[in-house]
Amino acid sequence: MVSSEQRRRQLAREKYERQMERRVELAAARRRRNTILGASLAVVVLAGGGTLVATGAFSSDDKDKATSAASSAAQAAPTQTGEPTTPTRKPVDGCAAPAPGAPNGKQWQAEPPMTVAGGSYTMALDTNCGKVTVALDAAKAPHTVNSFAFLAGEQFFDHTKCHRLTTDGIFVLQCGDPTASATVPGGTGGPGYKFKDENLADATYPAGTVAMANSGPDTNGSQFFLVYKETKLPPKYIPFGKITGGLDVVQKIAAAGTLEGSADGHPMADVTFNSVTVSKG
Repeated sequence: MVSSEQRRRQLAREKYERQMERRVELAAARRRRNTILGASLAVVVLAGGGTLVATGAFSSDDKDKATSAASSAAQAAPTQTGEPTTPTRKPVDGCAAPAPGAPNGKQWQAEPPMTVAGGSYTMALDTNCGKVTVALDAAKAPHTVNSFAFLAGEQFFDHTKCHRLTTDGIFVLQCGDPTASATVPGGTGGPGYKFKDENLADATYPAGTVAMANSGPDTNGSQFFLVYKETKLPPKYIPFGKITGGLDVVQKIAAAGTLEGSADGHPMADVTFNSVTVSKG
């Protein structure tokens, strides 16, 4: 015979499961509503409010809202005892603990003055999973390169997380949000200013491309993504650099998958920039 206490626990568990199902349904509804480019694209990244949108474009906070709800449902999935669980971050080969420190959170009201002139520029992303070197295209994307040179000089990117990884249809690692954490979705943080689009004519995104995430036309801030496998996207995200060293580092991070076990979520590796520098030459 079922005791009253057992019956109470059963009813509580069933209520909890209904709530979780409702959260997942709401997350799916938000994803459908926030679809920008249609079902032909599997996932996309956005910034400025930067986020990935499960459908097709790199935008800012649209996807974040859907991902947050989906993540919450996944992280709170009921166990056999009805208790919520939290995804377990597993060690990723080649990744060490991030250097101690936190983003400085600096903000500016306007795009920095142009200081980038002709010549070549190199960006070094020193992550806890390895170093990635990027040749920046100052000729085709001068405002973007200028902004990165400025922000790197202000140590804006130091200790920030790469907050999103996509592994199906769109193959990118998204970074540059100072508000992102290892477990809380990012996608809305930036430097306080936005700058206009450039270098979009016939833009493509082969493996090794480094491009801006955004939340619509002319909303570029600090969020960007690293393409680790050829990705089909509309020419709406400024390509401003090419990985010249360390593409294998990004591919290793991608191979480890997401913390949530989904095709779009936090990287399993707690990817953090120990430092980011931009130098001429």
